[in-house]
Amino acid sequence: MKRVKLTVAYDGTNYCGWQVQPNGLAVQEVLNRCLSEFLGTKTEVIGASRTDAGVHALGNVAVFDTEARMPAEKFSYALNTRLPQDIRIQDSCQVPEDFHPRFQETIKTYEYKIYNRQFPDPTKRLYTYFYYYPLDVQKMRQGAGYLIGEHDFKSFCGNKKMKKPTVRRIDRIEVEEIPERQEAVLRFTGNGFLQNMVRILTGTLVECGQGKREPEQMREILEAKDRSAAGMTAPAKGLSLVRVDYQ
Repeated sequence: MKRVKLTVAYDGTNYCGWQVQPNGLAVQEVLNRCLSEFLGTKTEVIGASRTDAGVHALGNVAVFDTEARMPAEKFSYALNTRLPQDIRIQDSCQVPEDFHPRFQETIKTYEYKIYNRQFPDPTKRLYTYFYYYPLDVQKMRQGAGYLIGEHDFKSFCGNKKMKKPTVRRIDRIEVEEIPERQEAVLRFTGNGFLQNMVRILTGTLVECGQGKREPEQMREILEAKDRSAAGMTAPAKGLSLVRVDYQ
């Protein structure tokens, strides 16, 4: 028996998220079915990040166990000939049998794209959040500065019934303005993110950029530990899981 690690990219538009759900098709379900058919035995993957419905990924990580003699690095080629076009394996390799993508120490990087102009571009509708009010990117950067470090991010958690600890560490938030593309790109890097956390952080920073909130209010929102204190939840389609790095 060996454990194979997959680096998975996908367009989340047509999926109810990563994790198998009773109410729609999930990326994990498609991978399970493809692997099971290919290997001739029921096979299930374990993923590193349970991305929400409509969220994309460039580098989510999954593992599965198999007795197949095929070298681990060949699975990427074999699976890509069988998977739908909106899911592609970027890499496959063998890892120790006790490697678990969720229980190892990780650093995750998410990217959120905002298309900021007067009118929408239909070619970008699936991968950016169209926002027509002008944004003060400098104020968004100032607001982001209060979020760096280890904090209780309960105010930025979309699961009101969350029973697990809500303390997380954000190492870096970059807010980049790209005038030639009329985009603002937010990159979040940290050791873990709560349900909807990046989208709520983004929505709150957008409100800073629009002038609805002052950047220093981020401190008050953190201290409140109350979801109603934070801003809107930005749409899923602007968000991508860029990479998962293991420590």
